[in-house]
Amino acid sequence: MNFSAKPLSQTITQLCLIKGIDHVVISPGSRSAPLTIGFTQNPGFNCFAVVDERCAAFTALGMAQQLERPVALVCTSGSALLNYYPAIAEAFYSDIPLVVLSADRPPELIDRGDGQTIRQENVFANHILYSAQCQEGEEHQLQNETLINVALNTAVELNGPVHLNLPFSEPLYGVTADMSVRPQHVPVRLPERVEIPMDWVVDQWMQAEKKMVLSGVLPPAALNKGTLDRLLLDPSVLLLSETTSNIPHSASITAIDQLIAPLSESEFSELRPDLLITIGGMVVSKKIKAFLRKHQPKVHIHVDPKKAYDTFFALDRHIKVTPQQFFDAISSEHLARQSSYKDQWIKVKNHRLQLHDKYMREIPFSDFLVHQRIYSTINTSYSLQLANSTAIRYSQLFDLSHVSSVYCNRGTSGIDGSNSTAIGMAMVSESPVLLVTGDLSFFYDSNAFWNDHIPASFRVILLNNSGGGIFRILPNAKETDKFEQFFETKHPLNAGSICQMHGLDYQLVSDSGSLEKALDGFYEDTGRARILEVDTSACPNDEILLNYFEFIR
Repeated sequence: MNFSAKPLSQTITQLCLIKGIDHVVISPGSRSAPLTIGFTQNPGFNCFAVVDERCAAFTALGMAQQLERPVALVCTSGSALLNYYPAIAEAFYSDIPLVVLSADRPPELIDRGDGQTIRQENVFANHILYSAQCQEGEEHQLQNETLINVALNTAVELNGPVHLNLPFSEPLYGVTADMSVRPQHVPVRLPERVEIPMDWVVDQWMQAEKKMVLSGVLPPAALNKGTLDRLLLDPSVLLLSETTSNIPHSASITAIDQLIAPLSESEFSELRPDLLITIGGMVVSKKIKAFLRKHQPKVHIHVDPKKAYDTFFALDRHIKVTPQQFFDAISSEHLARQSSYKDQWIKVKNHRLQLHDKYMREIPFSDFLVHQRIYSTINTSYSLQLANSTAIRYSQLFDLSHVSSVYCNRGTSGIDGSNSTAIGMAMVSESPVLLVTGDLSFFYDSNAFWNDHIPASFRVILLNNSGGGIFRILPNAKETDKFEQFFETKHPLNAGSICQMHGLDYQLVSDSGSLEKALDGFYEDTGRARILEVDTSACPNDEILLNYFEFIR
């Protein structure tokens, strides 16, 4: 086995391997040759080549999202590194561990007019957990080892992105059969046990007749079923979860907007919780945010090992444990209280569902109907990745409890890397992956399919309404001058040529009958990844969605 002749490369690769960081996404470049040689020549690493750095970073993000451990990124110097930034920001806000390893020119060449050279040190300052500048030379070896250990341990311990900027002087392609350094490994620290302030928590719990548990993004199995069952036996507890919460339970409210959008002011007052407990990451529903900001809870507790956002401007306490640890502690106290809170709103939920089913039977072919067909026919062995904008918002109106796991890039809620994230997820997932996306998100990230590692089981359903349809449902947006050109961005594109270029199976449908037929065999093994494009450009999608909330009122 060969190694890069650069001691700095040897130090990086050895410490990554020791800490279990063995998946590496590499974009081509010359300055990064020592790193590329170091990773690809070692059979302990799983290396993946992705040319487009923006796609590469989101691909790594999708992998780390699934693996729940850090994935490394390698790029050359210059603007290549800047293309990582959208995914770095998403990882920062979604608590996904990435290790960014950027090659650089030697410091004496920065701002000297040398090619492919920018100021790379600390370039992600506002959205990184840790960044460091290493230096070449034997005299810097101990310092480099310290910086690298801290960076890698931070990614593991705190679940987020870190950045190491690594200058390499020429020659860059030298190899050796023997390692010249044996870096010291500083072990990852186990999280310290945090005591829950049970006296205070119990006091708040017992006082509250109306307790609302609101969940944002969570990985599957973050709360076990036994804990949920015990929690929801309490008639004073109402659980509101979302598609990305991965908390399927019959006694929870999973379609939040469906429940609260039609409420009157007096009903909002009835729903207002005495005690709000929030868990998980970002919440999709704008309506629940607006409600809880206007009708603030008497007490708000956020439960998360790492951070707490004061989303509703009412945060009283951040308890730094996992939701499982918190609710296990609560249930051990047997603190149920008599209340009609849960039953009252479950009845409203069931009434809304009856109206929902009636509405779905009456509407014509449209985005809304297509989403209903997708989720009612999904192969239950598939994991689901959702694009942002309309795809994630429509999904919130349907029951996805039969889907094994649901993901979406909700840290920054951008449309820029949905394809790449789904592909990265599919590359390492034990389950096959389905991406449901809109046209703008799909075409924005079309370079994602320039990737030799896409599994044949990968599936995409693309809803193409020829523009940013979500803008049509925003208040007063359609009345804006030049709306179609600069907001909706109307276009005539379809995915056929992209699929032909990248060797993907492709089918285009534009009516209910064709959609039903296409979905019937969509998940069958064809030996190639497959994209089903659904053209809804002629449908009054905005009217159908807005009328829905009036109908269920």
